[in-house]
Amino acid sequence: MPDTPLSTHQKALRVNLDDRVHGTFAEIGAGQEVARWFFHVGAAANTVAKAISAYDMAVSDAIYGPSDRYVSRSRLSAMLDREYSLLLERLAASHGANTSFFVFADTVATRRFGTRDNGRGWMGVRFQSSPGAEPSEILLHVATCDPETQREQEAIGVLGVNLLYGAVYLRETPAALVESLMDHLTRDRIEVDMIRFQGPAFAAVDNRVMSLHLVEHGLTDAAMFNADGDTVEVADVLHKQAVLVERGRFQPVTRLTIDLLEQALAQMTAEPELANADPPLQPVVLTEMTLRDLRSGPGIDKRDFLARADLLRRLGRTVIVSNHGAYYELAEHLARCTDQPIGIALGVPALAAIFDERYYDTLPGRLLEAAGRLFRHNVRLYLYPRLDRATGAVVTADTLRVPSNIQHLYAHLRQNRYVVPIESFDRTCLGIDPDDVLRLIAAGDPRWEQQVPPEIADTIRNEHLFGCIDSREA
Repeated sequence: MPDTPLSTHQKALRVNLDDRVHGTFAEIGAGQEVARWFFHVGAAANTVAKAISAYDMAVSDAIYGPSDRYVSRSRLSAMLDREYSLLLERLAASHGANTSFFVFADTVATRRFGTRDNGRGWMGVRFQSSPGAEPSEILLHVATCDPETQREQEAIGVLGVNLLYGAVYLRETPAALVESLMDHLTRDRIEVDMIRFQGPAFAAVDNRVMSLHLVEHGLTDAAMFNADGDTVEVADVLHKQAVLVERGRFQPVTRLTIDLLEQALAQMTAEPELANADPPLQPVVLTEMTLRDLRSGPGIDKRDFLARADLLRRLGRTVIVSNHGAYYELAEHLARCTDQPIGIALGVPALAAIFDERYYDTLPGRLLEAAGRLFRHNVRLYLYPRLDRATGAVVTADTLRVPSNIQHLYAHLRQNRYVVPIESFDRTCLGIDPDDVLRLIAAGDPRWEQQVPPEIADTIRNEHLFGCIDSREA
């Protein structure tokens, strides 16, 4: 049995009794509950140098500079910058030799009255791992899911204590730190959908793995990182943006993978609702990896995950890691972040799986409910053909055979352009099978190189990904 985590009271008290740490709490909105914990448990004078709440926007601007958005990553960073600078300026001479300083900050908005929208906010801690050390930092984005403001505030208080405690005592095991954020919380109360570690205490941390960890351990349904490997918040990236997403294993990225996405992008961009917008809308392009496709055996091989992520980074792609099994779950998640059109680029085999009724046994409306939930949010599927190896025929959206009991449903989706064929495609890509490519790489058969883009072949060879041995070195 795993050890029972310390209570929130015990965590706050342990920090307060630790003579080595001293710092500032700066909070806006619902986050004021965090400092309250450290005052409530006693011995706060040992830990708290200052607690401030710049609740009025004019006061906040006067202290941290003007801002268009008060609940934002930029506002959180301004708070950490200002308060950390003041803390060192005022206390470094008198306390710096024996004290590790920290600043905890958050800016959180609870659920708006009369709406169903979750509260959201940013939270972070900047700290020294030892007296006089250069600071390290943990930033995270959070959504509050409680229907009552008081419970939202309470959940933020617990999360904040968990974060500061983790920075002080769990920083050498970042994965355990991430998991500890949910101590005495549940997903129906709090969602952490972005986390970023930086600084000398986390020199060995890859934030892409930490994003995966958030999803793998149930802190969120989806996390995102860009081509630079920087973790980003999904709703911030997609706000008021059209979206095109391709789901895949990307093990490895092939020429078919690229052609599918590029042709779908060209076709979606030409749609009247995008092309005729003022200004024209250019979709944000995402590549999605699901936990299901990343798992091998009981767990996820982090090296394999990073190999796939490195290939997508080489192509400049933003990656979303999710635990969404069905496509309708992915569509619903994206629709919570944008009110613009959503395109999903996929091949004929994936569409056939979407219509497989076995996947919807848990839904009261089964396939009809799944279809309704998939297409209700201005979603369109861009369908790439496949080669029938047995007959040599090219199977398209128009020639795909579906079971007789769903032919009318499929006809409805085609007629109303919920499912549209990708018209232009590279026929030389149709015979590419990623599983075959992976086997050729493992076998040292150089034929795999013709089935992936040149830059991807170079990366696989140079970094020895997927068990590749460069034949030129053999």
